[in-house]
Amino acid sequence: MKIIPVPCLEDNYSYIIIDEETREGAAVDPVEPEKVLGVSKENDVELKLVLTTHHHWDHAGGNEKMKQLVPGIRVYGGSLDNVKGCTHKVENGDKLSFGSDIHILALHTPCHTKGHISYHVTGKDEEDPAVFTGDTLFVAGCGKFFEGTAEQMYQSLCVTLGSLPKPTRVYCGHEYTVKNLQFALTVEPDNVRIAQKLSWAQKKREASLPTVPSTIEEELETNPFMRVDLPEVQEKVGCKSPVEALGEIRQRKDNWRGCLRIRL
Repeated sequence: MKIIPVPCLEDNYSYIIIDEETREGAAVDPVEPEKVLGVSKENDVELKLVLTTHHHWDHAGGNEKMKQLVPGIRVYGGSLDNVKGCTHKVENGDKLSFGSDIHILALHTPCHTKGHISYHVTGKDEEDPAVFTGDTLFVAGCGKFFEGTAEQMYQSLCVTLGSLPKPTRVYCGHEYTVKNLQFALTVEPDNVRIAQKLSWAQKKREASLPTVPSTIEEELETNPFMRVDLPEVQEKVGCKSPVEALGEIRQRKDNWRGCLRIRL
């Protein structure tokens, strides 16, 4: 299994998942269909399906055009989301496959939208696990609570996604990593892993390279929204429960303007 990030719009990512044996592929959130198809052709890949994480236009807005350009392509989306161009609705726990050995598990991860789906993908013998998290989980961050609650985001991040195997690669919907890590340092200024990853991410972006994928293990070390079970994180934000802490951190992030004060 091979995964190719395709930068789209200003800071979005679409992805192409490739079964290297059959050269069949799946496109995740192909908001710019011509660009995604161009990359697939360059890699001799025949796209068979579209995996849509949620209904927002910068993720689902290319589905109708993709159906015109690739007649018969299957377009998947969450059953509770009104996903544009959807041909196949999926529920939590639904299983899909393509190629000779690519397996996909739909995970309902609501809050950003009520029907948001993350897609857990594995190759042969469940090797090389990856998860496509749309706007639920970002590198060192999470999506805004547009259609849900802190409790739902806690379940989506810390229970559903947080319980995946630690080596699982995380492919998110936007390139927000540098700002997310800068904010994470305001929550945990003494977390060395956050500082190290911020330095790494800044170098990546200076070289115009993506900061995806992360891993579930890295997120548990550096993402404040996935660290709210830790008493020390709850204490830092003045909260007494994981859900309360997650809500408080999200509110702080919503009001944060990116002005990081460096302590000398």
